[in-house]
Formats: sequence, C-alpha cells, structure tokens
Amino acid sequence: MGVRSRSAGGWGRGAGAGKGRRMISVSLWMICSSWLCWSANAQMKIPPETVQQWAVSYGKQILALSTKYSGSLLLQKKYKDIESTVKMEEVDGEELVKRFAEEMEGMLGRKMKSVKRLAEAAEDADLYHEFNATLQFDYYNSMTINSVDEEGNPVELGGEFPLEENEHFNKLAVNTQQSDIQVPTNVYNKDPNILNGVYMSEALNDVFLDNFQKDPTLTWQYFGSATGFFRLYPGIAWTPDENGVVTFDCRNRNWYIQAATSPKDIIIVVDISGSMKGLRLTIAKHTINTILDTLGENDFVNVIAYSDYVQYVEPCFKGTLVQADLDNREHFKLLVEELQVKGEGKVKKAMKESFKILNEAAARGQGSLCNQAIMLITDGAMEDYEDVFQEFNWPERRVRVFTYLIGREVTFAQNVKWIACNNKGYYTHISTLADVQENVMEYLHVLSRPMVINHDHDIIWTEAYMDSVLPNTEELFNTRAQSLLLMTTVAMPVFSKKKETLSHGILLGVVGTDVPLKELMRLAPRYKLGVHGYAFLNTNNGYILSHPDLRPLYKEGKKLKPKPNYNSVDLSEVEWEDDDEKLRTAMVKGETGSMSLDVRATVEKGRRVMFLKNDYFYTTINETPFSLGIVLTRGHGEFIFTGNVSIKEGLNDLMQPDVTIADEWTYCETDIDPHHRKLTQHQAVFRYLTGKEPDLECDEKLLRQTLFDAVVTAPMEAYWTAVMLDSSGMEEGVETAFLGTRSGLMRVTRYVGSEKRVAKKFLSPSDKENIFTLDHFPLWYRRAAEYPAGKFLYYIPKEDTRDVFRDYEEDYSSTSPEDLDQQDQEELDEVSGKMVISTTAVTVTVEKKTAVAGAIGIQMTLDLLETRFWATAKQPNDTDCSNTEGICPLTCEAMDLACYIIDNNAFIIISKERNDVGRFFGEVDGSVMAQLIRMGMFKRVSLYDYQAMCKMGGHSTSSARPLLSPFYGMVAALKWFLTNFLLFLLEFNICGFWHSDHLAEAKPGFKASAQRKKADILQPCDTEYPSFVYEPSIKETNSLIKCGRCQKMFVTQAVPDSNLLILVVQADCDCSRQYPPITMNPKEV
Repeated sequence: MGVRSRSAGGWGRGAGAGKGRRMISVSLWMICSSWLCWSANAQMKIPPETVQQWAVSYGKQILALSTKYSGSLLLQKKYKDIESTVKMEEVDGEELVKRFAEEMEGMLGRKMKSVKRLAEAAEDADLYHEFNATLQFDYYNSMTINSVDEEGNPVELGGEFPLEENEHFNKLAVNTQQSDIQVPTNVYNKDPNILNGVYMSEALNDVFLDNFQKDPTLTWQYFGSATGFFRLYPGIAWTPDENGVVTFDCRNRNWYIQAATSPKDIIIVVDISGSMKGLRLTIAKHTINTILDTLGENDFVNVIAYSDYVQYVEPCFKGTLVQADLDNREHFKLLVEELQVKGEGKVKKAMKESFKILNEAAARGQGSLCNQAIMLITDGAMEDYEDVFQEFNWPERRVRVFTYLIGREVTFAQNVKWIACNNKGYYTHISTLADVQENVMEYLHVLSRPMVINHDHDIIWTEAYMDSVLPNTEELFNTRAQSLLLMTTVAMPVFSKKKETLSHGILLGVVGTDVPLKELMRLAPRYKLGVHGYAFLNTNNGYILSHPDLRPLYKEGKKLKPKPNYNSVDLSEVEWEDDDEKLRTAMVKGETGSMSLDVRATVEKGRRVMFLKNDYFYTTINETPFSLGIVLTRGHGEFIFTGNVSIKEGLNDLMQPDVTIADEWTYCETDIDPHHRKLTQHQAVFRYLTGKEPDLECDEKLLRQTLFDAVVTAPMEAYWTAVMLDSSGMEEGVETAFLGTRSGLMRVTRYVGSEKRVAKKFLSPSDKENIFTLDHFPLWYRRAAEYPAGKFLYYIPKEDTRDVFRDYEEDYSSTSPEDLDQQDQEELDEVSGKMVISTTAVTVTVEKKTAVAGAIGIQMTLDLLETRFWATAKQPNDTDCSNTEGICPLTCEAMDLACYIIDNNAFIIISKERNDVGRFFGEVDGSVMAQLIRMGMFKRVSLYDYQAMCKMGGHSTSSARPLLSPFYGMVAALKWFLTNFLLFLLEFNICGFWHSDHLAEAKPGFKASAQRKKADILQPCDTEYPSFVYEPSIKETNSLIKCGRCQKMFVTQAVPDSNLLILVVQADCDCSRQYPPITMNPKEV
C-alpha cells in the first residue's frame, strides 16, 4: 500500500507538476500573444513634414539633372528668340481633309485606269485566240523557274528567269520585265484549258510593263483565270508549303469572288440526318466552309441544319441574314464543326424556312438587294418538295437553288439534280474531300452569267486584308506598324466577247492590282496633323481600312498572326467615344462634315490615358467606297508655325552627324524613279537641295520646316559636347540626350559608348515606339506634349511582354517577372528594369497662339535615380528631432518602412523590391491604392478594348449553362466554399491566426493554372480595363488604414516640377486580407 501510496503520490505530484507547467505555458502564450497584439496595434507615426522635405530635395536634384544634361533651357530660349520672326497659321481641317481626299482620289484613279487597260487587253487577246486542244506551249511556271534536274538541265516549265531584289516590292526577288504563272497543286498545269489560257494571256505582259512605267507606284498586277492559273507581275519564285504543296487558288480570293459576282444573299442548308454520318458529314462541313470562304462583306448569309426538324447553327441569327464579314464567317465555321448527325432528313421544312428568310429580307429592303440563292448540301432527297417551289419560287425563280450531292451513292442524284435545274441553279456531285474546291466554285460562274451577258464591267474595291501569301510576310509583321500592314485590291471581271459564246455568259477571269494602305496614308502627312492628330480610312460598310489604333495581329507563342476578325473591325470599335455613332453614320453615308469629341486616348499599349478634345473632319473619296477622316487635337493640331532660313545655312546644320529625319515620312518622293529607291529620306533631301537630283518631287513646306528646325536646334550639338567635356565630369548613369521637332527632325547625343550603355535599343531604327514613324510621333514626344512645358515628365518604358491589351497568348498583365521566359526577362531587364526617360515639351507662342515646337529629354539608368533617392530619403542619426512628432530620425532603410517613387499613372519607378519596378502600385499594395483613390489623389478611368483576344475554354454556349439552371450555380458555389474551407484548414496555424501570411499565393497552383490556360483557344472579345490618373491639385496626403488587428499609416507627397510622387508606407501591417490587389487586368464585357 505504501509503495502504491508513494507511487500514487508520485503520480499525483507528477500530474500536478504537468498541469502547472501547462498553465505556465498557456500564461506565457497569452502574454506573448498579447504582446503581439499590442505590437500589431501599435500606431506608427510617419512625419509628413519629413517626407515633404525629401520630396522638395529630390525634386530639385532630378530637375537640375534633367535640365543640365538635356539643355532644355537653351532650346526653349532659342525657340523663344525666333517667335518674333515666325508666322503662326491656323489649320483649316475642312480644307485639309478635302485636299487629302482629292490626292487619294487621283492615286486610286490611276490604279483603276491600269486595271481597265488590263481587262481590255485580256478580252481582246481572247477574242482573237482560237482554242487549240493539242497546243504545246512552255511557259514560266513560278514553282519551277530556275530549277534544274540531276543532269543540270532546266526542268519542264522552268528555264532561266532572272530575279533581283527590289525595294519597291518589299525587298523580294522579282523580275520587273516579265510575269510568270502560278498553278495550284490540284490543277494539272498542262491541261489544254490551262495552256490555251496562259498562251492567250501572254498579251498582258506588255500592258503590265506599260502600266508600271506610267504609274511607278503600282505594286502587284495580276490576272486570275477562271480555269485556275494566276499570272503575276512582276514574276517571282513561288514558295510551296512544307509538304511541297501550293494551295493558293486565285479563284478563292476575295478580289476574284467580288469582281466575278454581284452581292448575294446565301442560305446554306445542310442535311444532318443519320445517313450523313462519318465521311459524308466531314465532306459536308468542308463544303460549308468552302462556300463561306467565297463570301465577302457585301454578301449576307445564314446556315441551317435539318433532320427531323430545322435548327439554326446560331440560334441568335434565327430568321434573318447576317453580313458575311470575316468575323461572322469564322463564327459559323466554329459552330458547323459541332454539328452531329441524328434523325431522318426532312428537307421540305428546311427549304420553306430558307425561302421565308430570303423573301422577308427582300420585302424589307434588307440584305444585299441583289442575287439570292440556297445551297442545299445532302446525300439524297426523298420527299415531295415540288409544292414548296411552286409556293415560294415559281414562276419567277428569283431564288437560285444550288445542290451538292455528298458521298459516292448516286441513288438520289436525279432528285437532287432536278431541284437545281428547275430553280436556275447548278448540280454537283462531291464524293471526296478533294472534289470540294472545284465543285463549289461552279456556283460563282452561274451567278456571274447575268453580268457577263450584260457586259457589266463593274470595278470593285475589296475590304482591307493582309497578303499572307508572300514569303516575307512574317518579316513584315515584325517590322512594320500593325495599322500599315493592310492593303486593298481594285479588280475588274474579264468576259469573253466572242459572238458564238456571248449568249452563254463566259467569265474568263479577273484582273486586279494591290494598293498598300500605307502608300495611301502617305498622302495625309503626319506633320500637318500635329502630335496627336491622325488620318483614317473606312469603307461604306463602316469597317476600318486604316487607323493608327487598328491592331490586326495577335501573338500566339512567339509568332504573330492575324486575328480572326482583323478586317471587320468597325469604326465604332476604334473611335468608341462616338457613343451615338454620329461619326460612323455620316462616313458610311459618304457625307462631308465635322464634329468634336472629348476622348480618352491611350499610349504605351493602352496602359496610360490622355484626355483630349478632338476635332473630326471627314469626306468621301469619289469613285470609291471609301471615306477619309482626319483628327486635329485642340492645343496641338490647331496651329502650325513657319519660319525661313537660307538653304545653305539650313543644309549645313541638317547634315550634322547628330541629326536624323523621319525615314518613314515623305520629304521627297523616292518611289517614282527606280534609281531613287535605295536613297534614304536624308540622302534624298540632301541631293535635292544641292541640285544633284533636281527632278525629285519634294514637299517644299516640310523641307522649309525641317531646315528651320535644323538651324534653331543647331546650338544643342555644341552644348551637349561641352557637357561631355566638362572638367567636373559626367554624372554616371546619364546615357543619352535627345530632342525631336514637329518636322520629324531628331538630334541625339550618346554620352556613353554602346558597349557600356544599358539601353542599347533606345532610339535605334528598330525602336519604333520612340522614333517618328508614318503613324505616330515618338512616345516621349506625345507624353511631353500633354505636360506643362518646362516641367519634366519621368517614366519607365514598357515592353510588349507586359501589355494590358489582350493581343497575346499569355495574359502577362498579372505575371510576375520570374514567370516570364528568358527572352522576355532579358527585354524587361534592358528596358523596363533599368531605363528611365525624362522629357519636356518646347513651345512657340505668337499673339497668344501656342504650338508645340518639339520635345527634349534625356535617357538615364534607373540606378542613378535610385542612388539619389535612397541618399535623400534618410535622416542622419544626429538629426534634431525636438520639433518632430513621430519617427525621428526617419529613414527608408528601416525594415518596417516601404518607400516608393511612383509616377502620375501610379506605376512604380523606385522600390526596395527591384521586381516591383514598372508594376502598377495597386498590384503591390491594394490597401494604400484604394485609399488614394478614395481620397481623390488618383482617379480611376474606364477604358474599352473592342479588339481584344480572350481565352475561351469552350464554345460560348457552354458558358451560358449557369444562366440556364440555378442548380449549376449552387453546385459551383458549394464547390468553391468546400475547396477554400479545406485549404483554410490545411494552412491554419497559430501564427496564421494572428498574421495573414497564409494568404500568400501558392505558386505551384498558379503555374498549374497557367498550364491549363495554354490549352484554351483565343477568340475575339470586348474588354474593359482601368487606368489611373493623378489629380495634380492634391499635393500631399496621409492616412491610417485599419486592417483588423493593426493600422497602416502612409504619407504621399508630390515631387515638385515633375510627375512623380513619394510614398512612405508602414510595412509591418499586412492589409492584404481586407484589401485585395487593385490590378489593371481587363475583364470581358
């Protein structure tokens, strides 16, 4: 018992001791926790007056730095000195747009004359050509020219065909003395019809050459034959695809189809009954897609599928016709791919529905108001359908019916053929996929017969498109402004004039020539429109031909591709501030007039917003379906000043080594005489002004402005040289001084050699964003123009890899630098991470009328600004703190302080975390950004992008499922709750209870999500995204943010004479749970 008692006593003492230890532990834990709570609740006091002192000091330093190394005061003085000698003129927008339109009309008129000469020559050649079924004729086949066999002999249809690189034809190797022939792989190149057509069309060679001599601005001229061959001038070597196949068929091209037929309304009716399974359905889908490819924006279409019942492939288009633009055609193709077979075919119902649509469209004056046709795609028709035609189409037979019998089975061929023949259509039998192309094209010849018989030589102009056939297309995508990649084609049909075939209406083919829209836009010179001004073109359908904000390409991986809807972007989608579409309506109607709009314009790929007052002037271009508009911005495009200097004085200053002029502008026309095409604009101006090339056509007004600017800015070269030679030494980190003027003239001095320069690409010919181009002034010029003259604006440029526009396979806007691949990271290191631009505007004022003369600035390293800031943003230990309330001495080196320099759009320029540089501040600290917006220091501005590309996990119909059934919404909500609750339980711990660190993102999850997204398809979409703008009337602010168990203090102070702000933030209070990041990510609308 004693032992047991001792043991029990021992156990009792042991248990009591354990209980006591636990109580002590709990007490210590509570004391510790209480201390943590007290620490978290402790209020930090950041003295605003200290931050203000830093801002004033830092502002003086960077102003002195920018002023000294740019020479801005000297340049402004030089322009001030000439104000009494210059003449200020007000720009007349109405007169300007009319003059531009007249010049464009003249240019396009010359193209039309060339095409008419080709059509006449082709018809005459056919008239005197006798068809020879046994004709033997060797011609230059573009696939085999300059090719030899194993023994070194020319291959059949080959032979020597001299090719020489030509600047006028995008530096392609061409033969300007001869055309050659391209034949698709699926067409026999020695077929008698091909040989006779090629032989007959040899007569076009002389006309090609004559046209090019009369109008040296002509580009490609061609004849597309109805038999399938394509004669192209100048001749080139055609490049097949990786399988050695040439799929290009001129008869599929929009210019051919539009010229060969009148506008048309088409209903495609496809059989999806059970008998259409397997290969038949595949052939049917390919047939539909091929028919859709023959339609253009002047045509209207719908697609109906039938089995036991009738269904519209797009229910939203039920009972109507839609414009057959690229966007709608691609949409139909996606839907057609989802069709599945079922049930029994009831063609009668489908035909009734089709006739109703067409009849109602005609009665309401809708659709094309021209040809109407039904395309029936089936493997057989067993019903009694004659009464349908009697009710809806006979006896007038206004609607043609074309039938396509699918499959090898011909049991019902007679029925299907009867439908076509009794409704003025055409019957074809398609048994394999290879048969589709040729058989579909037959309907075009039928629809063209009335035109041929009436001999209607209507000239057509196509919508804007990209030539993706030429071998250097990818190079052009990467080197030319997107808005200038497009072209239009003027084309005309060629008919047989032989008496014996005149009544049959035989279409021989189509002739045409391409008109690059960049050549058309050269006729609206940039210098006449001001820094923010521009010109644009659109069609009578409201679609954009050319506009500086048009973005026809998107990036898939590393490759640029045309967007599915690139040539059906409406004017209202680019000029989206035109809410009631007054501008669009007037231009579609071909009216002449003007209007004003307050617009939110963007720069840097949409990341920054500018508020402009734009005056729009518009008119029609006669004899074409196009309208021209120009935009002049109040304050920049209203006035233009001119001054005079001697040619000798100006030329001397113009030819200095630090001077360049905009090579994409037309100071002198170098494209007329072949000998001038290798000249740069600088060389051409020099040769013209020195009398070496007196025949050059030059813009005298632009030359006067350029010479004047060269003289006024000439002292800057000596100034910059003196700064470099200053005995006190250069400030390490200042790399480049630069200026640009309204005439496209630039002066650049490199303070640092290329081997030591951080920003090696800056102001190089490939740095399109920062030099004068055909469609915009440099970014630093445009931004400086919107800031008070004399005050410097600072910013860090951004590369395309961090674009808010959704033109990329990956959405980089929320991607951290470590998630970018190596190449993107190198680009960010060079530009975004280490380079800062400082720029200011220079103005001229005469009689209270002000015009921007130019902009001047420096490019420096981020290290330089950082070093200055960190040295400024700390108080020494011996600071007198007697009159300071709060932390003293205050230093940004403290662990519990986060200090930032942000710009007027809240992008970070300086941060302790180098990876934060260039990011939007709201992404880094949502709590402080939210408070700054609430206090009015920053304003959120909504912007819209109607040319975006969004990830689509599946077809849009699936995304509507939650709207159709509340059950799915409940399931989704429950799933979200359980997932997040489980994650909370897994991550929960005492530390996490007191602190919010457990809310940090899980990177593996993000990466897995990104990998899933890569499988998604990009489709056109509309997005809304924010931009943020500083309110300059609020110079300083400070506030406390309550974040649960702690309070965060911050102080914001504007940096004088700049667009910068200093932000000092308490760093030991995490508010991310209460305040999520504020991002600029676009959302689909």
